[in-house]
Amino acid sequence: MDNRSYHPSSSDRNQNFLPQQLSNQFPPFPLSDIQGDDWNLRDILNVVRRRVLVIAGVLAVVMTATVYSSLKQKPVYENSFRLLVEPLNNENKLPELDSQQNSSSSNPSLDYESQIQVLKSPGLMRNIVMRLQKDYPDINYDYLLKSLTITRLGETRIIEVGYKSDNPVKVKAVLDEIAKTYLKYSLEQRQTSLRQGLKFVKEQLVVMQRRVDQLQKEQQIFRQKYDFVDPETQAQQIVAQASSLSQQRQTINQELAVARNNLASLQGEEGELATLNNAPLYQQLLAQLRTLEVQIAAQTTRFQEENPTIKNLQEKRESLLPLLRQEAERFMSTRLAEATTQLQALEVQSQELAKAEQQLEERRKQLPVLTRQYTELQRKLQVATESLNRFLNTRETLEIQVAQTELPWELIKAPTLPENPALVDIKRSLISGLLGGLILGIALALLLEKLDSTYHSAHVLKQKIKEPLLGSIPFERHLQGSQQHTSLPKILGRATPDSLPKDISESGALALRDTTSYSTGFLEALRVLNTNIQLLSSDRPIKSIVISSAMPGDGKSTVAFHLAEIACAMEQRVLLVDANLRQPVIHELANLSNFWGLSNLITTNLPITEAIRPAPFMKQLSILTSGPIPPDPTKLLSSEKMKRLMEDFQNTYDLVIYDAPPLLGLADASLIAPHTDGILLIVRMEKTDSSVLKRALESLKISRMNVLGVVSNDHKQNSAY
Repeated sequence: MDNRSYHPSSSDRNQNFLPQQLSNQFPPFPLSDIQGDDWNLRDILNVVRRRVLVIAGVLAVVMTATVYSSLKQKPVYENSFRLLVEPLNNENKLPELDSQQNSSSSNPSLDYESQIQVLKSPGLMRNIVMRLQKDYPDINYDYLLKSLTITRLGETRIIEVGYKSDNPVKVKAVLDEIAKTYLKYSLEQRQTSLRQGLKFVKEQLVVMQRRVDQLQKEQQIFRQKYDFVDPETQAQQIVAQASSLSQQRQTINQELAVARNNLASLQGEEGELATLNNAPLYQQLLAQLRTLEVQIAAQTTRFQEENPTIKNLQEKRESLLPLLRQEAERFMSTRLAEATTQLQALEVQSQELAKAEQQLEERRKQLPVLTRQYTELQRKLQVATESLNRFLNTRETLEIQVAQTELPWELIKAPTLPENPALVDIKRSLISGLLGGLILGIALALLLEKLDSTYHSAHVLKQKIKEPLLGSIPFERHLQGSQQHTSLPKILGRATPDSLPKDISESGALALRDTTSYSTGFLEALRVLNTNIQLLSSDRPIKSIVISSAMPGDGKSTVAFHLAEIACAMEQRVLLVDANLRQPVIHELANLSNFWGLSNLITTNLPITEAIRPAPFMKQLSILTSGPIPPDPTKLLSSEKMKRLMEDFQNTYDLVIYDAPPLLGLADASLIAPHTDGILLIVRMEKTDSSVLKRALESLKISRMNVLGVVSNDHKQNSAY
């Protein structure tokens, strides 16, 4: 059997090649698939459509909780009183201030925010709480403050004090006590709220003054620590110091080079001779030695060597040689010591300059940081100083206004007993619950979508894998509605070229009129899949394929079964082989018995004609069921007889389809795929795990299997998609 099969070229795979029919069926991929994890509005709408039950469940829970809390809410009574805290006329104002006050008459002189904080302070509320606890022991400062509201009424000079509770009598009692205390407070102190504002301003002045003093001290410490005046001056000083150090370093380096050359010269013979020429004592001793040598030479011509005169001269010469050597050593050691000392001194100076330059470089590198710190410190000091000046101006203004307005407050609206409870805004609560439930539901749906590792559309599948997408089988309710395995409409089994309608017999296409069992989109997808398989190879037709999947339950057997029917209806001789010797399904789909089949052909001498049977609903389709399940399916599928059978099948039929077990954890499909034209993987939308599929494709690539492509199965998009 010729095991050679069509392998798509690298350029085809890189360009994600699709046959023309499939390209026409699918529109261009949406932007969301190209962007990976970046979702656009279309992606979010698809997620909402898929997770509508989750969103509806969350929304129902939130709405139920909202309605329950609204209905169980106790009735709340609320009332208030109003105080006029500033006079309406300007009779008490000083004459010199009239022009200023008239120009800003729309802005009252009272610091209302400060006054409201004073009215809520524990010091003023303590007596109110103590008196109320006699009749209402549950009242304390925090409890009272939680239900108490003190606000300024618009831009007026009126403060409104409100209180709410589930007891109307309690509301009036609390407001009466608070109103009495506030009026007493204003009468006893004989002051307006300006004094409280003035007190607050004075307290803040102390804090501001401390802040300014602290920042000034920090600035002083910073300058002393880093010898820092301002950034520009520091930069100029560093540049000047760097230039000076550089010049000094060049001078020292020149002197150091001279000293090193001098030392090296003294350590050589020529340098030593030149140095000794400048030694006076050494030259004197050398002159005496030379004189003695001349005398010895002269006496030698006259006397024998044993002559006392010659011996006396030689003794003087021998005694003079050690002195000459000692003087030479002494003088050279002195000069070497001087040269070494000078060299060491210059090296020390060079090191000190290098250290100074390093320190200067560190200062230069640190200058931006110090500049930023200094600028930040100056900015804080400026802000603190400006705040201090504003509070000083405010204090002066308040002191003048206090001198003008020593008037008590006036109760312009007394508290009354509330008759009707405040209405609960149920509509607003329901709208808030609805929006919150939708947001929470959509967020949960997006989270579940992010954690979902399955594919939801053929577009996403196409983008995530690099294999050709040969077909996309839509969701078929007829197949999913029950566990019964049924074939395509019986018209497939009875149809002949003569009995088919004219448009079918002429084109060879399949046009089923019985749409009660199967949708048109499902049948058309199978036709497109069969056509694309045949168009994969231009050299020779695809004659045998293995249909498998990465995981169980992806619908590979159903696709293989109906693909065989479609191919047979398109005038091909088709053999459907159930190679799943572990959990066979084809015999159930075809309503055939499974007493004998492929396992019998491999293990016995059963004739092929007895094992292969025509489909009861379509005589043109031949089916080879799995037969009895063997103890070791792998051994049978890898046998030589299985290879011979596959070769015979391919020579006999136009198309042989093998329904193989899933790839996950099993080697069955990998054993028979090399003896076919390739393997076709079925991927079920919203079920097949993407990581498992990738591992399966990687294992096929490692074993160099010819992967024809993948088929998306059971996608629930509309037919146009």
